[in-house]
Amino acid sequence: MKQLVQNLSDGKMELMEVPVPSADRGTIVVQTLFSAISAGTESSKVTTARANLFEKARKKPVQVKQVVDSMQTEGFFPTLVKVLNKLDSPSPLGYSCTGKVIAIGEGVDGFQIGDIVACGGESANHAEFTKNPKNLCVKVPAGIPVEFTAFTTIGAIALQGIRQADLRLGENCAVIGLGLIGQLTVQMLKAAGIKVACVDIDKEMVIMARNSGADLSLMRVDTGTEKKIMDFSDGKGVDAVIITAGTSSNDPIELAGTLCRQKGKVVIVGAVPTGFSRENYYKKELDLRMSCSYGPGRYDPEYEEKGRDYPIGYIRWTENRNMQAFLTMLAQKKIDLSLLITHRYAFQEVKKAYDMIIDNKETFIGILLNYDSPETGDSKKILLRSFQTYKKDNANIGFIGVGSFAQKYLLPNVYKRCNLVGVYDGIIYNSKHIAQKYGFNYATSDFTEVTNDPSLNTVFIASRHNEHASQVLDALRHDKNVFVEKPLCLMQDELEAITAEYLQRNVRLMVGFNRRFSPFIQLIKKKLTPNIPISINYRVNAGSIPSDSWFQDKEVGGGRIVGEVCHFIDLCCFITDSKVKRIFATATPDPNHNFDTLVVNLAFEKGSIASISYFANGSRKLKKEYLEVFSSGLVYAIDDFSRMKVYDGKTAKEKSTSQDKGHKNEILEFLKSLIEGNPAPISFEEIHHVTMVTFKVIESIKEQNQVVIL
Repeated sequence: MKQLVQNLSDGKMELMEVPVPSADRGTIVVQTLFSAISAGTESSKVTTARANLFEKARKKPVQVKQVVDSMQTEGFFPTLVKVLNKLDSPSPLGYSCTGKVIAIGEGVDGFQIGDIVACGGESANHAEFTKNPKNLCVKVPAGIPVEFTAFTTIGAIALQGIRQADLRLGENCAVIGLGLIGQLTVQMLKAAGIKVACVDIDKEMVIMARNSGADLSLMRVDTGTEKKIMDFSDGKGVDAVIITAGTSSNDPIELAGTLCRQKGKVVIVGAVPTGFSRENYYKKELDLRMSCSYGPGRYDPEYEEKGRDYPIGYIRWTENRNMQAFLTMLAQKKIDLSLLITHRYAFQEVKKAYDMIIDNKETFIGILLNYDSPETGDSKKILLRSFQTYKKDNANIGFIGVGSFAQKYLLPNVYKRCNLVGVYDGIIYNSKHIAQKYGFNYATSDFTEVTNDPSLNTVFIASRHNEHASQVLDALRHDKNVFVEKPLCLMQDELEAITAEYLQRNVRLMVGFNRRFSPFIQLIKKKLTPNIPISINYRVNAGSIPSDSWFQDKEVGGGRIVGEVCHFIDLCCFITDSKVKRIFATATPDPNHNFDTLVVNLAFEKGSIASISYFANGSRKLKKEYLEVFSSGLVYAIDDFSRMKVYDGKTAKEKSTSQDKGHKNEILEFLKSLIEGNPAPISFEEIHHVTMVTFKVIESIKEQNQVVIL
């Protein structure tokens, strides 16, 4: 199938050939019939992508600050690699489409194959097939022209702005900005019995709003615009102003303050600055409200990704119910989109549509893309080069999950060192992009295509944490060697299932505990005297992560103990060459039970001890990791894996290098084990033990007691 993407570095557009998506749990795969271009939002993305680096930086100051912060903590070159990877990545366009259901994932009810549905959100792109979460799909009632339903998501944005205005029958409203969302707002307000005045800087938009039923439609530059609207509202001012304009000017927010009555409401739907003068807003005690996209549920992963609806008794209008309401108005002919659709293009001509928007030489409002794809939706694999047969004793690699971590640490270290066969990523255009960039044979939208492939013998897994266990198990069942990024799994029963499967197979299973492969750690390991107790003090300035991050989600990321503290437990086990026998962990109080700031005390079988201080409440100006190893009158101090001092009682010897946390050496050792037929560099016994200890750390915190490992 084809999907429209643009390159973030130069803005070049491409109809990329990508695999047809597979239906995951909670999702629906839809064959697109029509999609709508949101000219304001999408033209901004296109313009930014086509700008030079200086202009990009000027338009995105928040991202620039993130880059600067990353340079301070990770260094210049690692940050540069991350930025270049981001700029080189394809980015999709579009967020409102309609089509026919061709596949339904587990846990989805209320839909049938063949249903016509309207879809919204980040997955409802301009593509011949889309995979959409169930809460962002609504069934289309019979009798509506299907092409109209492509505008459902955009209509929900307008409708949510009206809901925020909280208008009553007989009241009046001013609409500032008469693009597509503004025009839809006018029509819906009139359908609800609201008197409407509207303003725009474009004469043709003003005329179109008048044709859509506006009671008063004015040019902003006309003399007496404010007075005419005051007269329209009987000299009192309008009950509410809805701003649907997109501009860098303060004029819309200032005009809204002038037009609104005492204690009226100003609702911001469009992208406008809010640095208004105080006088009108203060004297009139105006209520300034923001409207969040399609409505409640937007940007909430519990609602959008996991499909958990809000009870209607508490939240009447979610984004899904707003989409349904828009379709109902279409069915009742209270909205007339025939007035607003100004351009139609075949999907193959989509670049012409964007050129027309960017050139801005003709009037446009509703822009519709028509799809006429003969595909059946079965092509889940894209072959990129003639398929090669590899010897079984070679390192023949498949990848599952090729996000930023894999691109930064894994792929560069396997590239040209082994045979790259197949690649899967949950973002299908990313699968194709990475497959092309690194020379894989194929890209796929179904990870089992990789795990089941007889031509490869090894699978690298770097997907989201909650997917690790099932993907590891599937790879093991097909007798594949596995390298999986930490954590191995999220729950004890998953660990037991993996253990049982692994013990039946003659394969390697490796977890990405990279720090033990750092040159400094390897040097310390050689210097330590065997069987002499060691003391370790490990301070990690982890930094905060928002509580709504997927990493913090216990069902998806597992939280920071399972997701990251496992690294430091593994390193302590490696340095001491011993198993943990007692754990006592404590964390600062946290109402969300994230346990971000904690201290873990470990006692080992051979008499060694370790204290891991994992703190998320500090400043990012301090480097992330500081490790001290005490033994036999010596102290080894590693500062963020870029500098090491050795204190021997007389002098302090220092070694410095660029930061090296062992990622490259880890991959090289694993590949060596494949090629030479040796066991994996980390034994499964060690992996099992570290994973179990990680779970016991959480148990110790919850029970506020010491846990003994039997």
